[in-house]
Amino acid sequence: MTGVSGSGKTSLVKDIFYPALMRHLDSATSDAPGKHQAISGALERIGKLELIDQNPLGRSSRSNPVTYIKAYDHIRDLYASQPLSKMRGFEARHFSFNVEGGRCETCQGEGETVVEMQFLADVRLVCEDCGGKRFKREVLDVKYNEKSIFDILELSVDEAIMFFGETKDISPRLQPLSDVGLGYIKLGQSSSTLSGGEAQRVKLAAYLGKGKNATSVLFIFDEPSTGLHFNDINKLLASFNALVEAGHTVVVVEHNIDIIKCADWLIDLGPEGGNGGGELLYEGAPEGLLAVSRSYTARYLAPKLAVSSNQ
Repeated sequence: MTGVSGSGKTSLVKDIFYPALMRHLDSATSDAPGKHQAISGALERIGKLELIDQNPLGRSSRSNPVTYIKAYDHIRDLYASQPLSKMRGFEARHFSFNVEGGRCETCQGEGETVVEMQFLADVRLVCEDCGGKRFKREVLDVKYNEKSIFDILELSVDEAIMFFGETKDISPRLQPLSDVGLGYIKLGQSSSTLSGGEAQRVKLAAYLGKGKNATSVLFIFDEPSTGLHFNDINKLLASFNALVEAGHTVVVVEHNIDIIKCADWLIDLGPEGGNGGGELLYEGAPEGLLAVSRSYTARYLAPKLAVSSNQ
């Protein structure tokens, strides 16, 4: 789904297409779609609908990517199995910063304390009791390959994949994060610090990590390339292709030309934004859009397609 900002892409997808398809799949849904004539096609081939938007992964500041993709459970199990853990009676819950037991109770596993200011923004200070390490000292004494649980949370995804290379339950679950171009984020990084595009790609990684599913899913993404370095665009495209090859369908609202040129089918809206938008300019294969003189997307797409054809 392409077009200039304000041309109606997100409104069409999120306000009409998504709720209308949800109503078809689940008659009990209460969300009413925007005004439209009909929704048709091979609807029986869609088993499930997933809107992967830019909303945060969780409301808690303790929410992070490694917990969202269910990899942290296996890391906690690994630390609970260490000899020192068994000697001290530590279980997997002691290596969680979300529940009482092993976390620092002064900061409740946050690693920092908040000083509320009456007329100014709150001030966040490193916790004096744990020094920002989120866990009790006796829990941090437990090491795996010379690293404590805090050290693990400070690793980037790519570093953790290398570190846990010999463990069959952890590295494979982290790999999808690297596959979608998020190898640079830290395992313990708060989800609230992720951009909207990064949050979408974490959700995508969670689905990729589930493996093949017999149910055919239609995925909707809203500008997933936001905040993504151009060198990682190919990783995102490879992830989309993995979903398609698994029998799913991917609908993407996007401005990035490198992603647009790889689409099987384009729907271009415009020609302008706001009151000058909302008109269907073209639908079809990307090459056909070049003949639409009113399309701004066509102007930027032409050089990319020319380079691709020359290669």
